[in-house]
Amino acid sequence: MALIGVVALIVIGPKDLPKVARMAGSLFGRAQRYINEVKSEVSREIELDELRKIHQDAQDAVQDAEHSIAQGVSQAETDLQSAWQDHGGNASTLRMPTTDAISVKAKDFRRKKLSRTSAVPAWYKSRNGHRGRVMSGSARMARHRAKPQSPASFF
Repeated sequence: MALIGVVALIVIGPKDLPKVARMAGSLFGRAQRYINEVKSEVSREIELDELRKIHQDAQDAVQDAEHSIAQGVSQAETDLQSAWQDHGGNASTLRMPTTDAISVKAKDFRRKKLSRTSAVPAWYKSRNGHRGRVMSGSARMARHRAKPQSPASFF
């Protein structure tokens, strides 16, 4: 480096050496920025190609899954049809639940769900006197208000 500096000082001269050094530095900086831009663009293109490949692989996997599901559904349909035909195709042998049974089951489901999601168990509430139903403020006042006394009968 020292040898290059001495040769530059002799060839260019001490008067123009700072200008040439500044110009060389700016050109070197431009070259570095250009190289960095090219590198980042190449890396973006590589990442984009990788993303396209991943996207294509995902689409292939989805299509394979759709195909296998469709095959499974068609197989289940054929099995169901053959079972229906073996059974005789008679709808009277199948028992459908009545609306009463459905409503009882729905009510029981709601009760069980409420007991699962409630923070305090129902047995504890009933034992310790927690209110099972909410009462409005006016109804509560009417309940505890003194009942008007009817005038005593003269006879």
